[in-house]
Amino acid sequence: MLAFLDGRATLGVDAVAGGRYRRTLAIGEDVGWIEVGRSFDDNVELRIAPTLRRHHVDVAARTRQAFDLDADPQTIARALGPLAATHPGTRLPGSFNGFETAIRAILGQQVSVKGASTLAARFAAAFGEQIATPYAELTRLSPAPSRVAELTVDDVAPIGMPGARAATILAVARAVRDGIVVLDGSVPPESTMGALLALPGVGPWTAEYIAMRALGWRDAFPASDLGIRKALGGISARDAEARAEAWRPWRSYAVMHLWRSLGGAPESAPRD
Repeated sequence: MLAFLDGRATLGVDAVAGGRYRRTLAIGEDVGWIEVGRSFDDNVELRIAPTLRRHHVDVAARTRQAFDLDADPQTIARALGPLAATHPGTRLPGSFNGFETAIRAILGQQVSVKGASTLAARFAAAFGEQIATPYAELTRLSPAPSRVAELTVDDVAPIGMPGARAATILAVARAVRDGIVVLDGSVPPESTMGALLALPGVGPWTAEYIAMRALGWRDAFPASDLGIRKALGGISARDAEARAEAWRPWRSYAVMHLWRSLGGAPESAPRD
């Protein structure tokens, strides 16, 4: 889990250091940081900035979703059979901030994970608020949908993306701000995916990836993902979709195992 998050960390917003995951977080008007790691008795330990302590129930819930603490990996591994035999403890990396994850998915269209991380860092530096923390690596809040919704394509495109993709980011931000797209898991994932797919530049790969990570949906499957298709022998997206039927209702975990079978190779998306 830490390796996955480390490979997708956004400079200034989150980081993995010393076997612990740290990030900035805004809840309402309160801002601060959190740290998640393994305790001495092999449990998950959560530390919260004093400025966020009154939100401890919310932060704990987000941590459970982000680290998939409610899963039973052994049950899931048995259901997936040989696919999960090498790493039966695999969990599904979730999200502390659904909008952040959605934007990251769009930034990742047609680029590598490393390229998406570079764009995410530029995006945060340009539009995220500065914050003071005890950690040198945490300096920015993830850009809020209300802030991004007020931008223009000319504001966003210069960080290094086509204008059409910048327009998609703005469309998602405005849909989240206006309550058209809900990314906190409070509505059925199919509803959120339908709302996402109605937006320009959001296709099946992006919608499935957002459902898998931002919503914690355990049965998402971005069949057109190049890494998934490679892990399955270079088959087509249609054939990958057919193969994945055997892994319901745990297809998101199948995705994690397929990516891991490539030696940690990242997801790679076609342009939706």
